[in-house]
Amino acid sequence: MRTTQVIGVPEENTPIEGVDAVVVALKSRSCPPEEAIRVSKAALSWLRRQRARQFFFKYCSTFDSTDRGNIGPVADALLADLEDDFAIVCPAFPTNGRTVFNGHHFVGTQLLSDSGMRDHPVTPMTESDLVRVLGRQTDGKVGLVPYAVVRNGSSAIVDHMTSLQAGGCRYAVVDAITDVHLMAIGEACADHQLITGGSGVALGLPDNFRRRGLLADAARIPMPKPQGAGAVLSGSCSQMTLTQVALTRESWPSFAIDPLEMAGSQDYAEKVLTWASDHVGDTPILIYSTADPEIVARVQSNLGRSESGSAIEHAMGEIARGLIDMGVRRLVVAGGETSGAVTQALGIDRLQIGPEIDPGVPWCEASGTRRIALALKSGNFGAETFFAKAFEMLP
Repeated sequence: MRTTQVIGVPEENTPIEGVDAVVVALKSRSCPPEEAIRVSKAALSWLRRQRARQFFFKYCSTFDSTDRGNIGPVADALLADLEDDFAIVCPAFPTNGRTVFNGHHFVGTQLLSDSGMRDHPVTPMTESDLVRVLGRQTDGKVGLVPYAVVRNGSSAIVDHMTSLQAGGCRYAVVDAITDVHLMAIGEACADHQLITGGSGVALGLPDNFRRRGLLADAARIPMPKPQGAGAVLSGSCSQMTLTQVALTRESWPSFAIDPLEMAGSQDYAEKVLTWASDHVGDTPILIYSTADPEIVARVQSNLGRSESGSAIEHAMGEIARGLIDMGVRRLVVAGGETSGAVTQALGIDRLQIGPEIDPGVPWCEASGTRRIALALKSGNFGAETFFAKAFEMLP
């Protein structure tokens, strides 16, 4: 599908033309549930005024959230606004090692609770049973569509969901361990107003529109072509990003942000940018606050969990503005919260989605006064050589 992404809820008169799908990106994963509900309801209202036919509440493929939310409260609010009473829950993304089996979420071969997500600095996940995780976030009944049903295809999934709904379930966690399962789940949800899940479950949705004559063959997706220097800003502390950073700093000019020094300095971003001004050029540069869980824990004990995260996000936003001012036009950002901070700092309100670098991570083009090629990477996504691969793709 030809897709554009808008950052935040658009203004009423924002033109949306020549696309098949619109993504409204909200920085709502870790904010207070009341704020997450407010912005999500506003996004839904805007999309309905654009005459969207189906709505997809996308969350992280590791389902990271707290017992207060924000997945359950937001899904409850969206269903209420749609005057509906049932939705699936499926964060599976098998290509990136995220699978659901008998309601338990896996990252690779590990249960979610045994993976690196256990030490996530903002939303640590210590429970793998998604029925129980979601059950603590909603007053609605949560059921399960198990693998034994999913493997039999879309008709079996529909029948089981109908049974769950008749039994009073508001949500159904759906197992998936391969992309074939995601395709079947997508077909089974053709008539659902609301779908919730990780981005993987969207694989099965476009064909529903094609079967109804509402979507042409996939359009050619253009590659962004901004000319200028390259840089990576990494705020994620996920295990994969740790590996990506360790590999990249061996061959690129690199600067490690010290959160404790940053917290005690009013001009720390300027210090980073002074270093960057001496290194921006033909080879991309790497600026990172990525650190091992032990270091993250020490920083949080000194600064506080939310304070340390906010300070780093603010600094990354300032650094991103400075890099653009000195000629960087190709920018990779690692980490969901960091990506939100950078797009806000740069005043980016729309992205044209380009081709994938690795599964789930595309190059995008941000238009405005200065055209920028931008890749926003979830912390655990991408191969070990992702950063180098991203820049090799660009013309």
